[in-house]
Amino acid sequence: MFNIYNPPFTVELEDTVITVEKQGGNLIYRRMSEGEEETELVLLNNDGNILINPIEPVNLPKKHNTSFLLIDFKHPVLIRPGDRKKIYLSFPVEIGVFVSDKAGNHEVIDIFTFSRVKFTLYGSHDRGLICRYWESDIFTDIPKTNILKEGYIELEIINDSNHLMEVTKVVFNAYGMKIYHGNKRIVMNASMRIINKLLAETDFSTNPTTSRFRRSMELYTSRKLIISGTKGIMEFGL
Repeated sequence: MFNIYNPPFTVELEDTVITVEKQGGNLIYRRMSEGEEETELVLLNNDGNILINPIEPVNLPKKHNTSFLLIDFKHPVLIRPGDRKKIYLSFPVEIGVFVSDKAGNHEVIDIFTFSRVKFTLYGSHDRGLICRYWESDIFTDIPKTNILKEGYIELEIINDSNHLMEVTKVVFNAYGMKIYHGNKRIVMNASMRIINKLLAETDFSTNPTTSRFRRSMELYTSRKLIISGTKGIMEFGL
């Protein structure tokens, strides 16, 4: 389902059908979902391929503008001072549709999701961050997920403080996300470094099991944005 497609083609994803037809030198893109208005685009003078893959889950709805994802733990975890522990979390999936040109560049033409979209405030009203909100169980092994709705994050928690720490949430910066997808799973590798009772730093790393997964075309990468930082700074509590 997540792949490069050469038009014309039809792809069915749950109750959604995506079709791309050739019309002269143009492409007609349509996305039809049950209960939703049809999306149709005409790509003028275009003979490129279409890429469909998971992207950073912070792009919908378009009226919101945030690059942060907050994952709320259903149950808190405790980590001793000096320890490094690995857990697994689920995260919501957004799907991006890209069109390529002859030079191999990609531009996004459509974004949609099968996951619930919800937002929350992390921190105070005057200094806090608006974040995409997601609640996750805590897993000690790789969880089973519905690839169209959820992926999983392999999260290493490092407690550099001198205290036994309770962790109830994690905040990620989408600018640093590195997303990988296989036939049945979507994966990210991340770390959370606890500095003190109120401060932690989060970051992403490349997936060491690249032979089983393909790297997604992330939306922020395709836009070639000038990025000043990719780490997430949690300064309003853990």
